[in-house]
Amino acid sequence: MTHYLNYIDGEWCDSEHSLTVMNPGTAEAYATIAEATIADADRAMAAARRVVNQGLLSDVRPAVRTEWMLKAAAAIREMVDEGGLVACRENGKSLQDAKDEFLESARYFEYYAGMADKLEGTSIPLGKDYVDFTQYVPFGVSVQIVPWNFPVSICARSLAPALAAGNAVVIKSPEISPLAMTLLIQAIEKAGFPKGTINLLCGKGSVVGSHLVQHQEVDQIVFTGSVPTGQRILQDSAQRATPSVMELGGKSAAIALKDANLETLLKSVQVGIFFNAGQVCSAMSRLLIQKDRYEEVKAAVVEMAKSLTIGQGESQPDITPLVSADQQARVLEMIEQAKADGANILTGGYAPDLSGYFVAPTVIEATPDMRIAQEEVFGPVLVITPFETDQEAIEIANGTDFGLVAGVFGGKLNQTLRVAQQLRGGQVFINEWFAGGIETPFGGVGLSGFGREKGQEAIYSYVQTRNIAIRLQQDGDV
Repeated sequence: MTHYLNYIDGEWCDSEHSLTVMNPGTAEAYATIAEATIADADRAMAAARRVVNQGLLSDVRPAVRTEWMLKAAAAIREMVDEGGLVACRENGKSLQDAKDEFLESARYFEYYAGMADKLEGTSIPLGKDYVDFTQYVPFGVSVQIVPWNFPVSICARSLAPALAAGNAVVIKSPEISPLAMTLLIQAIEKAGFPKGTINLLCGKGSVVGSHLVQHQEVDQIVFTGSVPTGQRILQDSAQRATPSVMELGGKSAAIALKDANLETLLKSVQVGIFFNAGQVCSAMSRLLIQKDRYEEVKAAVVEMAKSLTIGQGESQPDITPLVSADQQARVLEMIEQAKADGANILTGGYAPDLSGYFVAPTVIEATPDMRIAQEEVFGPVLVITPFETDQEAIEIANGTDFGLVAGVFGGKLNQTLRVAQQLRGGQVFINEWFAGGIETPFGGVGLSGFGREKGQEAIYSYVQTRNIAIRLQQDGDV
């Protein structure tokens, strides 16, 4: 098996102990990676602090950072085939989706390269005796904890704006799928960033992750992952009141109005809940259907789910495995609980007779108060529920503790827009799930977190405003 390393202060480093990474499609060991220690974390934080204190990134002309980032983007594009294969095998996702993570990562670096020299402050009028202006300054050392479902692209999503703004970064990769991230950093390494600017550690979250977020050198925390882990990080970092960006879970609902186009809706349902085996924080995990169309749409959704192919990622199936045996067990447990609660399993709900960690595409008819309709499953499980009025649909959609994304499908612009504006979420889609792109801000409310990633707005999550107020000396002043 290939053995992967951590990246600390410009060097690739081994460790006394290793973590084994499984291939979810075969349930077999795929590779190993050095297990980072507390000492490794301290070295990484010291390297990042040196870069910050010496101004190696923040004090250069911003156009230089732009040049570095464009070089990084070009190198990432050269890594697509090699990195995509590794991501496919360690994560279970389809080969093309794995390659797309690297392509998207390159786009993040290209996009934020264009913003590095555009962080412009303002001049504030205080009268003729004063000059007052603002500056955007980087936080300093940004600790970024990356989840296992899209490790490469989510890493780039936070890393690119952080670097563009002039921060040094320490990244904690997920133990389950850390390998392709090392290839991402290998590509970025070629761009010329000062030594110590970027550090990558793979260690246990309860050890290395907890140490990083409580570290005396941390200036900012960026986390994407589950609500319980995010809550623990906030508790751990509370003593230092460390600024944070939290992108947490979701239980997002799509509302299908009476005049929704069925073909359009089905395409969005397939990608919305079955892409990456439903392991997407912004997945369409609930579908609310207007009562007059309920039986028709329900039958079409079930037929579509039954038609999906299941297999290992390299074969480009519709449904890929879940990332681990634990995740598979959790999804199946929630389905069994839904049965016990009285939900109706319309299709799926079982593990196919395959060697990997698979769950068949599942459609469940449930009431809004059931656990399966309230808690994040993070698997290929769609909950469907009927509604009568637009207001009822809005209340059901908003009736969880989450608020990441939502969606509306219908033929009347006024109606869909009115409904969309009443939905609780950081991003609302109309007539296409996952509409938007890296140019559009993304983030949640409620238990889905706070702060925004993606788009121009995201770069302001990586800077602080400094105000400079000057009183001009007048004749006769001492």
